[in-house]
Amino acid sequence: FSPELADITIYVIDVSAGDKIPRKGGPGITRSDLLVINKIDLAPLVGADLDIMDRDARKMRGDRPFVFSNLKANVGPDAIIDFILITGGLKQGGKNSETHAVS
Repeated sequence: FSPELADITIYVIDVSAGDKIPRKGGPGITRSDLLVINKIDLAPLVGADLDIMDRDARKMRGDRPFVFSNLKANVGPDAIIDFILITGGLKQGGKNSETHAVS
């Protein structure tokens, strides 16, 4: 896979993998256009701290956006969809600006 061949890259991580994932970095964390931290509802069940994930994602990504999501509870999909539409040049502006490190 070559990210240079993609118009938009979205890297999705699962909270159940632990709160250390953003801290570990790697190209998906640091260079993707959008980082999605998914299944936030599982954080208490696996001992993951969302505040730590937020802090580490901000540190590793700089100004690049990220969003927390729980699609079962409809948390985050509007921000992800808006990001795709706006970044892909399909529309201007957005109804939901809940991607972090942007607001």
